Amino acid sequence: MTSVVKVPPLVTVFGGSGFIGRHVVRALARRGYRVRAAVRNPNLALHLLPLGNVGQIQPVQANLRMRWSVDRAVQGADCVVNLVGILHEGGRQTFNAVQDFGARAVAEAARAQGAKLVHVSAIGADAASRAAYARTKAAGEKAVLDTIKDAVVFRPSIVFGPEDAFFNRFAAMSRVSPVLPLIGGGRTKFQPVYVGDVAEAIARAVDGKVAGGRVYELGGPEVRSFRELMEEMLSVVGRRRLLVSVPWWVARLQGSVLGLLPNPPLTAGQVEMLKTDNVVSEAARSEGRTLEGLGIAPQATEAILPTYLWQYRPAGQFTKTTLA
Repeated sequence: MTSVVKVPPLVTVFGGSGFIGRHVVRALARRGYRVRAAVRNPNLALHLLPLGNVGQIQPVQANLRMRWSVDRAVQGADCVVNLVGILHEGGRQTFNAVQDFGARAVAEAARAQGAKLVHVSAIGADAASRAAYARTKAAGEKAVLDTIKDAVVFRPSIVFGPEDAFFNRFAAMSRVSPVLPLIGGGRTKFQPVYVGDVAEAIARAVDGKVAGGRVYELGGPEVRSFRELMEEMLSVVGRRRLLVSVPWWVARLQGSVLGLLPNPPLTAGQVEMLKTDNVVSEAARSEGRTLEGLGIAPQATEAILPTYLWQYRPAGQFTKTTLA
């Protein structure tokens, strides 16, 4: 009598080699899924292979601007996760191409395959925003839900954790600069969410434990102003720096100039988005469309930041904390 070997479900993860992506791939691999990491350069995704068993994780080439590559990456998948997004435009990587057209391409490919879809957007997505980033995030969400009615959409606030582009950037800046800028006085509110909690929410959606056709907003347990986040970061790295308020008009001018750089530290669009608080809405909280509503207890910055920002402390003050 021959036994039938059941093949684990296949999940295609667009943007699997990125900051959030590597945590999503790890969470899925631990659950036993086969993972196809669809990225523009598969050679830069080889670091994902040790996160699973031999052959469990497969990097493949895909570019959201090239529909044929999206279709190929989705072929045979049971579920598709789209994590792709950009903070600034560069060359052919425009907001429209990646976050609007690209989101629709992934959704249409998943629908043709009969696969479930999990789409990651961002708090602040707004069709009426003056910032192209926010407008195209909203357009991508609409394209996804128009194409697959029961898709799951996640909107995280600013995501933190090892290799994040927020706390690491300012901690590195504090090493060399005696001052740190507070755009608009640093009054903008954020609700930082731990990358591991975001990955867990996505994995539960892949498991089928998250109701589809809804937009979930993911934030941490605390709402903090930009100034408060900078003060906390400086406390963790053990440095004292002057926090200087930068008027909106000055920040916008700086963003317009810096935005011309290949990898700009600030753009005019980002300044515009800082005028609006980046927190979970009251509607999402009341309707249970949050981490807590999914049964996930979000972790606070104070518990996580010391586990990776210790490297920015002055020489002789290293006190590395290990995260279980």
